[in-house]
Amino acid sequence: MATAKSITTDNYKLFPSPRNRHRSIFLHQVFVPYPYMLIDMDGYNFKGKASLFAACRTTDNKMGQLVTLELPDDELRFKQQFVPD
Repeated sequence: MATAKSITTDNYKLFPSPRNRHRSIFLHQVFVPYPYMLIDMDGYNFKGKASLFAACRTTDNKMGQLVTLELPDDELRFKQQFVPD
């Protein structure tokens, strides 16, 4: 069994997705409050790098996922195309 290492930031406790190609936390971030939803990052056809984390927001302990993106256009694309189940 693999052990996930958490990353703690000022706003989140993060657990990297094993499917990430890039394990960096990028500047542009979108928190979605759906911890069990499958987010197919390849389906968004981002132009820059992106990563996905299971996340716990520290301000209110809300569980969800954090999508981090290298480019602001990719952040806008994700916000426009993301539809929760």
